[in-house]
Amino acid sequence: MSIKKISAAILLMSLSLFTFSSVADDVHWDYSGHDGPEHWGELDPSFSTCSTGKNQSPINLTEFIEGDLPELKVNYQAGGHEILNNGHTIQINYALGSTITVGNHSFELKQFHFHSPSENTIEGYSYPMEAHFVHADKDSNLAVIAVMFKVGEHSQELEKEWRLMPENTGEKQTIQPAVDANLLLPPNHDYYQFNGSLTTPPCSESVRWFVMKHYVTASKEQLEKFSQAIHHTNNRPIQPVNSRMIIQ
Repeated sequence: MSIKKISAAILLMSLSLFTFSSVADDVHWDYSGHDGPEHWGELDPSFSTCSTGKNQSPINLTEFIEGDLPELKVNYQAGGHEILNNGHTIQINYALGSTITVGNHSFELKQFHFHSPSENTIEGYSYPMEAHFVHADKDSNLAVIAVMFKVGEHSQELEKEWRLMPENTGEKQTIQPAVDANLLLPPNHDYYQFNGSLTTPPCSESVRWFVMKHYVTASKEQLEKFSQAIHHTNNRPIQPVNSRMIIQ
């Protein structure tokens, strides 16, 4: 499937998902109330795609189409060097040099962050938490790996970030030694694929989504610590699939 190029300005917003241009910095948005998801498209002209887009994320993944999907090759190094609380999520910024390759197309990991409960659902099932690993290729096309978390065994790798989790909006901490995002992925990299968008304003489309079929676990205490730091749920409601195909 072809992915359209997006402008440098949109890329700047997209690489962090929550670090916007100077225009968007002045626009307050939230997950509820008058600035909630149903109003995002009205808050600023640059957010209009949140209302008008036809390929929006997240979605309920169902009615899968069988396809010959290429292997998703993960080549991550330990590069998670900074954790921040931006009021919308907990985000780990990543150093250069970690990539995924799908077919002959490579994307570099920029950051990963979390949503609770999950934004995407699989055949109607909502998970307690979902991680998004955000990548960009040399032409500014975006790709997101989504990993679902279930309540279960304590995650030792997640704890390396959680022990430094900033409790207040705007705070950040340096992570030393850097963490390895590969250890937060399930060992089996089988995935569902669809074309979608960013799940936060400006809701830019032409984002390639890879949703892992297999989940990982975190303890109840770890999931609660995330919720306490964010103080609210941070999942955008499910969006219409429209004419898109969900390939497995």
